[in-house]
Amino acid sequence: MQKSGIMLVVSGILIIIGLILLVVGNQVILEGVSQGNGIISINQDLTISGEFSSEEFTYGVYAVQIMEFKENTFSAKVFDSSDIEISSEVIESETMEKEFEIEQTGNYKLIIQSNSNEETQVFGAIGPLPDAGKKSLGFLSSYILIAGMIGIVVSGIYGIKKRKKSI
Repeated sequence: MQKSGIMLVVSGILIIIGLILLVVGNQVILEGVSQGNGIISINQDLTISGEFSSEEFTYGVYAVQIMEFKENTFSAKVFDSSDIEISSEVIESETMEKEFEIEQTGNYKLIIQSNSNEETQVFGAIGPLPDAGKKSLGFLSSYILIAGMIGIVVSGIYGIKKRKKSI
């Protein structure tokens, strides 16, 4: 097999491995994350619950995405298993993410609210903060994908140059 053919096969294998790692990494990172979406207004909130273990996790994270964002209209609150508010944030952009401390095992709630009469579509998620190993799996898959793509480009350039020399 020619060098460009071998480089092309290796690059293809790298891309396949990168895609597999990307899927597995996303599943690992999103494990234990509770997600929800819905319409909110002044009369309707969105509540998303998640189960947390203080022995297993020290920090949690919540994220909110608002489809039709308007300033000073939306807020997010997190309540622990004793219904004590542990985090409150006025949402200042279309997307936001914030960490909170997990002090006790139990059911934590993310409540997204609006002070507008207009109905707005929102998406929210609450879950444990992924550790460094889980995050590195996401970076590793990206690097492998990039290496595979670079390999395809290099093998194409090499094949073109070799073909020009033979003419």
